[in-house]
Amino acid sequence: MPYRPYGGPAPNSGPLVDVGSTIRDIAQDFATAFNTGNYDQCAAQFAPDGYFMPPHHQTVQGNKAIERSFREFADEGYQDLRLESQRVDSSGDMAVEIGRYTVSIRQANGSMVVDRGKYLNAWRRFGVWLRIADCWSSDLPAIVPQQTQGKQLPDSQDDPIISPDVERSA
Repeated sequence: MPYRPYGGPAPNSGPLVDVGSTIRDIAQDFATAFNTGNYDQCAAQFAPDGYFMPPHHQTVQGNKAIERSFREFADEGYQDLRLESQRVDSSGDMAVEIGRYTVSIRQANGSMVVDRGKYLNAWRRFGVWLRIADCWSSDLPAIVPQQTQGKQLPDSQDDPIISPDVERSA
């Protein structure tokens, strides 16, 4: 039996894989799929019960709902998505990716707005790496109240993530 200087687990005898590079490559494939209208490919990067948590929208869960959400963003004028993975940490079959993004948004009047922000993805390896949660937020200022007049804002009591059994904070 070979000598190991510490009592840790035996090293994995499989091929060495750089998880960070793998996640970064998948992120670029995601941006390419979104920019070319292949929203089914975007959704396929999520676990079947994965969560997509965009700002100012309800959380959606599951591949079909996530695909529909990406189509809605495209219909709202989102295009030219660019992702930059800044950090990927992993342990076993789990990984966390922190990054930043830019996306152009065509407004109703034809003008373009560039949104910039950050994102956090939780990944799990199911043979291949899949997102189990994708959350992002804009660096742009929040919507001013007069822009929300007449719009029904989401009711947090309808949030599918929070169980009705969880007590509300005071």
